[in-house]
Amino acid sequence: MSAVSDRLPTFPWDKLEPYKKTAAAHPDGIVDLSVGTPVDPVPEPIQKALTAAADSPGYPTVWGTPELRDAITRWAEHRLGARGITHRHVLPVVGSKELVAWLPTQLGLGPGDKVAFPRLAYPTYEVGARLARAQYESYDDPTELDPANLRLLWLNSPSNPTGRVLSKEELTRIVAWAREHGVLVFSDECYIELGWEADPVSVLHPDVNGGSLDGIVSVHSLSKRSNLAGYRAAFLAGDPAVLGPLLQIRKHGGMMTSAPTQAAVVAALSDDEHVRVQRERYAARRTALREALLAHGFRIEHSEASLYLWATRDESCWTTVAHLADLGILVAPGDFYGPAGADFVRVALTATDPRIHAAVTRLTS
Repeated sequence: MSAVSDRLPTFPWDKLEPYKKTAAAHPDGIVDLSVGTPVDPVPEPIQKALTAAADSPGYPTVWGTPELRDAITRWAEHRLGARGITHRHVLPVVGSKELVAWLPTQLGLGPGDKVAFPRLAYPTYEVGARLARAQYESYDDPTELDPANLRLLWLNSPSNPTGRVLSKEELTRIVAWAREHGVLVFSDECYIELGWEADPVSVLHPDVNGGSLDGIVSVHSLSKRSNLAGYRAAFLAGDPAVLGPLLQIRKHGGMMTSAPTQAAVVAALSDDEHVRVQRERYAARRTALREALLAHGFRIEHSEASLYLWATRDESCWTTVAHLADLGILVAPGDFYGPAGADFVRVALTATDPRIHAAVTRLTS
């Protein structure tokens, strides 16, 4: 076991513990804006669907029920503008983090193969490469990478942590480059429902891929849009030549979403109203926090989408973390997401309205 764990970096969130204690000591309590975990209720129709499926004594299937696959294909066409999506083009997964961490291994990558991800990125992209013993490289523009031995290219739009959105033109150029060089593209689009100053586009859109899904797969999660982080519900959509072998591997590994969760996902993907309501909550919190951070002397870059504000005072991120902890506010240091984030912090919108109000008051007092 140590041989596997030795491949991994120190778990970054452990470094925040001293600052969390400082923030928790504030007389009015901590405002935790560090981890983007939903705090609002699971919408009632989704809870009802979960409860109705609670009597599920048999094993669920890895590929999901036909109803689940129908719901995913309908949503991909309705929300993403995808065309020609069938059951063969979709695959449920047990939360998106599990998929990201184990994808290089399940694709059969190893020493000599290369995985690439954005310069500022979700740390699990690197973890997945390390678990597979593959090489990894970060990029500003993926088309400037050496495509030799590049087997997996991660895109992330909207970005975690920066909230940056890749334009349709950028996505089109990247997909064309990847196809020219035989590079498999996985596009992490878990925040695609949360565009504020930009309208995020999926790689599944025909304007991006020319009407072909060859060599591209998109990753989607219900954690943020539907407050289902505790359900571990996500799915893939894209090239069946990629998803078919992944399905077989995941069958052997027993990587199946629970039957009640599958029923809940059907309900979640079939209802747009709860997504609209949740977006309005996050939009109000974003406006309040953004104005308070600017008033406090921060500069905010990108942040046109997703659930975070990418903020800086042009100092070490840890100096900023300590400063905000003294105000009882906990945020994530930017270097969790790569050395390029050393002067930034990531401020999550995922706190209740009263706690957001408390943070705003402390920042503007």
